[in-house]
Amino acid sequence: MKTSPPSRPANWFVAFIILLTLGGLLRLIDLTDPPLDFQPSRQLRNSLVARDIYYSLLPTANTEQKELASSFARSVGQYEPPVIESIVAVTFLATGGENFIAARIWESLFWLAAGVALFDLMRRAVSPWAAVVAIAFYFVLPFSVQASRSFQPDPLMTAAFVAGIYFLYRWSEEQTWKWAILAGVFFGFATFVKIVIAFFVGAAAIAMVLFTLKKDFWKSKQVWAMAAIMVVPAFLFYILLNQGRSTEYFFAWTVTLIKLITSADFYSKWLAFVGSIFGLTMIFLSLAGALIATPRLRWLLISLWVGYVLYGLTLPFQMYTHSYYHIQLIPIIALGLASALNPLIESVAGQSSVGRVGFIALVIAVIGYQSWVARSVLIAEDFRHEPAFWKQVGDAIPANTDVIALTQDYGYRLMLFGWRKVSLWPLSTGLSEARGGEQDAAGDFADLTEGKEYFLVTASGQLEKQPDLKKILAQYPIAAEGDGYVLFDLRK
Repeated sequence: MKTSPPSRPANWFVAFIILLTLGGLLRLIDLTDPPLDFQPSRQLRNSLVARDIYYSLLPTANTEQKELASSFARSVGQYEPPVIESIVAVTFLATGGENFIAARIWESLFWLAAGVALFDLMRRAVSPWAAVVAIAFYFVLPFSVQASRSFQPDPLMTAAFVAGIYFLYRWSEEQTWKWAILAGVFFGFATFVKIVIAFFVGAAAIAMVLFTLKKDFWKSKQVWAMAAIMVVPAFLFYILLNQGRSTEYFFAWTVTLIKLITSADFYSKWLAFVGSIFGLTMIFLSLAGALIATPRLRWLLISLWVGYVLYGLTLPFQMYTHSYYHIQLIPIIALGLASALNPLIESVAGQSSVGRVGFIALVIAVIGYQSWVARSVLIAEDFRHEPAFWKQVGDAIPANTDVIALTQDYGYRLMLFGWRKVSLWPLSTGLSEARGGEQDAAGDFADLTEGKEYFLVTASGQLEKQPDLKKILAQYPIAAEGDGYVLFDLRK
């Protein structure tokens, strides 16, 4: 009996696997560098929380280590549940200790898995080759490579959100309980990991439900089940269990800074900032793709952009200062690009072989260039000297003394690498200006340093921005000094 030979995988599938592999390999570059390459304060914060969980699980840890690690974790605040930190801490336990690799590996795996779901969603709405070209944006955009492997909740949140979009789209196609439950679970998990994704989740869910069921949506048990699964986990943590922190965050970042949205300058800064991350051409092309997409995809994409605008108006300062607050746009822009590129890809398919080869060469050149830029960004700076430096600073501070410091990243570097915690002297930053308060060193020095024995300066640039503080510190003797730090003795 003759058997037919196994069919070869389609060329577009091979191309997707190559892009998936390329995306994975790019994220493996410079794995062992300390987490200071991207949004260091946020990555350091998560590292401190993971350390606390790790030492609480480590049987051989002594009481002093556990208490110190716990005090560090408490000092950074808990605004989200420690989901990714717990995963990393357990990995530390399984692999024999703390390292900088575990978080990057896990975050990258989550991102790549979400990319598979995103690609299949694209393939359901556009041609496979349009999906291949668009998914390259998701995998190799330099910002995507750097942000998606960073140790913070946002990559995991976005990956779960992408999976939720995929299952929501499948539910809209078939309206089965399987897709409804999966959409609810992944959307609920994404919102639980970090509540800010709720703007996107809510907008997408409402749009897809209305598109699919119209005015009869309220009769569907699946809709109410999805809504409950999406809402309950985040409600329990952010509203019931962590209400104080949630309220603090809301007043600090929304109520205090909402005045920014009344200025035209805010919108120009916002647009310029996202343009510097993604390229304005890509953004507007993606928006155009949303407008010409098939009806189901059009409703989804427009709702996601509406969610993004509401999100930006709620957290205005971050919109032009914090790049990682835009990580959710990566899959949204990629999905819009798939729609925008679809007519072009279909047109290319009808060209002569020379035209098709030329187009393919151009696409490969663009992907290659973006990959090279992503690789160059990752290796541009080497931070391997940082742990030794901060250990030296920590060793220079006398034991059991109260210290106030003008230092980087809220003192997290000193806590993570030097195992010392200090009180913080306020920095002169754009945030302090936005909130309407600059530090008056001459007026507040006595109050802020009351009970403190030493004043540590590691942020020399900040000291130059506060000349009054520099004059005051010049009156005190130097207790210790090294390349990059000065410790003033306030007792004399």
